[in-house]
This record gives sequence, C-alpha cells and structure tokens, in this order.
Amino acid sequence: MEIGLIAVAAVVVLVGTSILGSKIGVAAPLLLVIVGIGAGYLPFIPRIEIDPEIILIGVLPPLLYSAAVNVPLIDFRRNLRPVIGLSVLLVIISAVTIGFALHWFVPAIPLPAAVALGAVISPTDAVAATSIGKRLGMPERLVSILEGESLVNDATSLVLLKTALAAVAGSFVFWDAAGSFGFSVVAAIVIGIVIGMVTVWIRARLRNPVYDTIISFVVPFVAFMPAESLGASGVLAVVVTGLYTGHHAAKRFSATARMNERLNWRTVQFGLENGVFLIMGLQLHTLLDEVNETELQLEHIALVALGLVAILILLRGLFMVPLIWTMRGDKGRYQQRSDGFSRILTRARRADTTERRLRKLELLEQRSRADLAHEQEQQLGWRDGVLLSWSGMRGVVTLAAAQSISTDVPYRPQLILIAFAVAVVTLLLHGLTLPLFISKLWPDGANGSRTAELQSLGRDLLDAANAALADEIEIDAEADDGRIVPDDDLVRRVRATAKSTIAPLAFPLAATGSTPAQAQESQAACYRRLARTVLDAQRDALLEERAIGRYSSQALRAAELALDAQETRTSPPPAH
Repeated sequence: MEIGLIAVAAVVVLVGTSILGSKIGVAAPLLLVIVGIGAGYLPFIPRIEIDPEIILIGVLPPLLYSAAVNVPLIDFRRNLRPVIGLSVLLVIISAVTIGFALHWFVPAIPLPAAVALGAVISPTDAVAATSIGKRLGMPERLVSILEGESLVNDATSLVLLKTALAAVAGSFVFWDAAGSFGFSVVAAIVIGIVIGMVTVWIRARLRNPVYDTIISFVVPFVAFMPAESLGASGVLAVVVTGLYTGHHAAKRFSATARMNERLNWRTVQFGLENGVFLIMGLQLHTLLDEVNETELQLEHIALVALGLVAILILLRGLFMVPLIWTMRGDKGRYQQRSDGFSRILTRARRADTTERRLRKLELLEQRSRADLAHEQEQQLGWRDGVLLSWSGMRGVVTLAAAQSISTDVPYRPQLILIAFAVAVVTLLLHGLTLPLFISKLWPDGANGSRTAELQSLGRDLLDAANAALADEIEIDAEADDGRIVPDDDLVRRVRATAKSTIAPLAFPLAATGSTPAQAQESQAACYRRLARTVLDAQRDALLEERAIGRYSSQALRAAELALDAQETRTSPPPAH
C-alpha cells in the first residue's frame, strides 16, 4: 500500500510540477530536482535507493529510443561533424582531464577511479536545454546538435566507464581498450541496423494497433540486450534502431501506427525523464548520510564538485573554438559537391542513361543544393558557439552511470555524490541562465516565421495531388471494369480535401445534401478511392522532399502530422 501511495504521489508531483514550470517559465527538470531535494528530508518520505541496473537497463533504453525515433535523420546527417565532435572527442577529453584533475585534487582517489568519475560527468543531457531552447526560440540547428549529442555521448561515456573500472581492477591495456572501444561502436551500429530492419518489417505487416504498440515498447530492449551480451554498446544500438525506425516510419507504417507511437512514446519519455530528475533530488539525503561516515567530508566534496564544473565549462568553451572554426569551410565543401553533382547530371542527360538512374541523380543533385542552402542560411557562428558551450547540463546518464560504479572502488560514496552535485549544479546554473543567454544573443529571435515555408510545401504537395487526381480520373474514364466515373461535385470535394494539406479539414459526404445518403454508397466509395489517391501522392511528394532536404524538419513534421490526421479520417476503422 505504501509503495502504491508513493507512486501515485510521484505522478501527481510530476504532472503538477510540469504544469507549474510551464506557467512560470522554468524547465520542469530544474523544479523537480529542487522538489526532490526538499521532499527527501520530510520525515514521512522513506529513503530512496535505486538499483543502478534499473536505470541502466530499465530506463535508459526506452528513454534513448523515444528520443532517437523523433530525431529527423536529415538533421543528424547535416550535423554529424559537431555531433561526433561533442559526443565522442569532447567526452574523451573531458573524462581524461577530469580524471587527472581529481587525482591531483584528492591524491587518495586512484587515477582510474578518477577517470571513471570523469566518464560519468562528461556526457550532457539535452532534456532541460532543448525544452528551454524550443520554448524561447533557440536556433533550430543548435537544438538538433544538442539532441544528437545527447544521443551519442551516452554510449561514449558508458564505454569509457567500463574501461576505467577495468583499470581499477588492474586489467587495463591501452591497445586492448582501444580495440574494445572500436568493436563496441561498430558492433552496436550493425546490431542497431539489423534490429531496426527486422522490427520495422514486422510492424509494417501488423494491422492491429494493440499488437503494434506492444512490439513498439519492447524494441529498445530487443536492441539493447543482444548488444550488451556481445560486449557492444547497448545504448548506441538502441539509438541506431530508433533513428532507423523513425526514418522509415513515414513510409512503412500506417498513419494510425505513427500517431499511436508518437503519443505512447511522448508519455513514456515524460514519465521517465521527469521521474529520474525527481529521484535525483530524493536521493540526496541518502548520499549525504553515506559520506558523513567517512573522512572526506561534505565541504570538501562541494569544493571538488564546483571545481570540476568549472573545468567542464572551460573545456566545453575551448572545444567550441576549433569546432566552429573548422566548420567555416563546410560551405565551400558543400558548394563543390553541389557543382560536382550538377556536372554529373549534365553528362548523364547527354548520355544514354536510364530514366531510373537519371531520377536518382536528380534527387542527389537537389539534395546537395538543399544542403548548401541549409549551410548558407544556418552556418554556425560565435553566438552559436557561446550558446552550445553554455548548454552542457548533466542529468539522467550521469546519475545512472555513477551508481553503476562497483562497491570495491575506493571512495565510491564520494564519487557518486560528486557526480550528483555536478549534475544538480549544471542543471541549476545553466538552466536558470540559459533563457538570458538566448534573449541577449538573439534579441529579435533566431528563427523566422514558418508560415511561408509551410505554404510553399503545401503548394508542392497540392500540385502532386492534383496531378495524381487528373491521372486517376483519366483512368476511370477509360476503364471498363464497372468503376464509377466521378462527377464534378465529387472531384471538387476531393480537391478541397487535398488543398487543406497543412490544416486538413473533414469534408463529410453527407454535408453536401445533393442526394439521399442511401443512394451515395457508390459515390462514397469513389470519393474514398480518389481521396486516398491524392493522399498517397501527397505522401510520396513529402517523402521526396524529406530525401532532398529542401524544407526544414519542422515544416516536414507539420505536413506529416496533417497527412496522418487526414488518413485516419478517410480510412476505415481497423478490424479487431
């Protein structure tokens, strides 16, 4: 009964705090940490001790999958350089630097154990940063970079932690560790792609939304477990599976499956993310009691934690300088690639090239031009570097990884408390000041209005729909299989439905009042067929635009949501 009451109270706190945060303009994770710290000292609240395996196996896979499945692959591809730099190079540099600094501060802590702590506190958590940034108008490219960084740096951190703990046990060999790291990454990518292909193939053949939902919930664990059993990075395998699934969902899944998955995983993500931040605060009381029983007291840990936070901020800021500088040449590389594809396409048109090959080259040429336009419009500058350097908050992975440190590691309670303190300080420091940074760096807002872009995308989809409708009407006129030839009124209503792509409206057949409902069965069937034809044409055009990358992922997502909503209106209910 007590556990049940605590669970109900936790849900109420999560929802209430999130509502309060949206009202006062403070990110919910920040409030939940503060609420958790305060609640942990209430006399009727029991001590909270969470088995780290619960977080590493039960929380991280679904949390990372829910984030990865919603990350547009085109944004991940365009920002691969900064994402890899921040999530791999910076994590390794930070872990090693923190290790040597902590060992210098506190010589009693062995260097491998100090590096293990560095691996724990190096990865960032983009939850609070992106929640604040999206609300206050952080540049869209920075949001994409932070989301991509938080997906990949977890794998780097956990692999480094495993290597450091092996060194604590006295079994560290550099080349063996490097080989293990490489195998962990490559094997995780392969496993993630294979699991993604298999699960997408299975789910694409399911028509019952209940079955699809059940399989969707187990996908992250199906990717995580075999990777871990083979010595690969389970979290990276989950991320790859999520990226693969999210990219192919638009083409392989039904609208109902996509809408269900969005709602289900948003719910799961909300509960897990906010729940972990609440637990972070609740565990402070227990950690303090463990530390008070040793010679390394709380005031020493506080000073060490503040010093490590300063080092992390300095390292991230310094790393941004060469990162932004090296990316200044990307525009020239994109220009060369675009010119190269244009020359190849010109030669292919002059030669005897098949239509399929020519169409593929046209798409590649259009994609290269879209990449060039994206780089020209959203090239990273000093303001972006400042904001990225100030978005290094720690969270879920830091908490989970710290508690996974084995009990035989010297000063384990102190290491866990230092990691906890670093996470809380960065959450409060960066989270509370990030709105000020955004407003000062972009006083007029960083993102322009999406109205014109949505209108342009809507016109492209409408052109595709009208062309498909004209072809279908011509086929109907020439067919002799008994299908009905649509009249002008029905065609007008199908066109009206297609015209409302971005904000689709229902056009129920009975609303016209032209004929009694009993006499409209064949007309209704014809309407649904034509509506589905134009909808398929619009979706094909949307997939093509996504492959090219001419429009932003936000505009493409808005159009996809509109098409999914329209498809659910024109599709019969699923059979149970």
